[in-house]
Amino acid sequence: MTDSHFTAYMYRLRYIERWSLMRNTTRETVAEHSYHVALLAHLLCEIGNAVFGKSLRADRAAAMALFHDATEVFTGDIPTPVKHHNPKMLANFREIEAMAAERLLGMVPEPLRDVYGPLVLGAPADAEEAELLRMVKAADLLDAYMKCLSELSSGNREFAVAKGQTERKLAALGMPEVDWFLAEMAPSFSKTLDELSE
Repeated sequence: MTDSHFTAYMYRLRYIERWSLMRNTTRETVAEHSYHVALLAHLLCEIGNAVFGKSLRADRAAAMALFHDATEVFTGDIPTPVKHHNPKMLANFREIEAMAAERLLGMVPEPLRDVYGPLVLGAPADAEEAELLRMVKAADLLDAYMKCLSELSSGNREFAVAKGQTERKLAALGMPEVDWFLAEMAPSFSKTLDELSE
C-alpha cells in the first residue's frame, strides 16, 4: 500500500490566506472559510426545509462546502477581480482548477474515490445535488458578506466597496433562504460581543 497525501494536503488549506489584495484587520485562511461555508450551506438548507417547506439534504451540502475550495491548496486563493478580469483569464483559471482537482483526486485512496471524487471535482451527480451546489455557492457569497461586515465593524473601510458588490450579487440570486438569513441572522455580525451578550 502506498502513502496517500490527500489528508495532508487538505490540512494545508490552513496556510492559504484569503483576501490577499485587501488590508485585513483579521486574517482568514481557506480552511476557516471552508468551515464557514459548510456552516452557512447547512443553515441555508435547514432554512429552506423549516421555513420554506423544502426537502434539502443539509448534511450533503455541508460536505460539498468543505471541499468547494480544496484545489486552492495548489492554486492559492486567486482574488475574484483577478479571476474575472476577462473571459480568457477566467477560462485559463478554470482549466488550472480542473487540473488541480484531478491531481488532488489522484491522491485519494482507490476505495474512497467514489465518495470523494464528486466532492473534489465539484461535479453534482444529479438535479438534487445541483440545487445543493447552488446553496454552497450562495453560502460562499454569504461568507464574503460576513467578512465585509466584520471588517467594516472593525473600522476597516477597505471592505466598503466589496460589501456593496456582494450585496448586489446576493440580491441577484433571488433565493428566499438567503433573504431570510440576511434579515434574521446577518445583523448580529455588526454587533460587538457586549451587544451580543445583552
